[in-house]
Amino acid sequence: MTKALITWGGWDGHQPDKVAALFARELSALGMQVEVFDTLACFDDPARLADLALIVPVWTMSSISQTQSENVAAAVAAGVGLAGCHGGMCDAFRADVLWQFMTGAQWVAHPGNDGVEYRVRMVSDDPLVAGISDFDVKTEQYYLHTDPAVRVHAVCDFPVAEGPHSANGPVAMPVVFSKMWGQGRVYYNALGHHADVIDHGAPLELLRRGMTWAAKQEG
Repeated sequence: MTKALITWGGWDGHQPDKVAALFARELSALGMQVEVFDTLACFDDPARLADLALIVPVWTMSSISQTQSENVAAAVAAGVGLAGCHGGMCDAFRADVLWQFMTGAQWVAHPGNDGVEYRVRMVSDDPLVAGISDFDVKTEQYYLHTDPAVRVHAVCDFPVAEGPHSANGPVAMPVVFSKMWGQGRVYYNALGHHADVIDHGAPLELLRRGMTWAAKQEG
């Protein structure tokens, strides 16, 4: 059976326990064997990681050891998928540049904080977003520093909430993107400040597709 590992922790404000439970439910429904941990010690064993199809991190901020980061990066480079959302993946370990290089982005701001109303627009014809219409959300709007190598599938437009960034004019910011890390597939979705943002409708479908794709289980 296809194996997936979910690990959660870090800042409580992102409801990592609830988001991890949501991911576990969806991956189990997709027929995967899911293990859930509330520690990064699950990254200590390279052989265990190599046996997985998918790693789903749910860690905002916090810190990771160099060995743990290198173990995950090596597993993904060898073909294990990596998928996640919001700060749980791309604001996970701010001091770890290898993690940022692998995941493809780093959060730097959310102008207006929580409760910003904005539209998520599909901008590719990839199966990750095909048939999903543009939709509106009311949540944090992530401003990301993004790897130019990523393939962008959905964006949102800045500025909505005004700030110093507004002086630069309109910016289309990635919300959903994919990339490769060696032989491994990496998927990210910037939504997910709270579990109820991603537990229904288009946001949930996007995450289902992304995790399935990263685990090489699509089709």
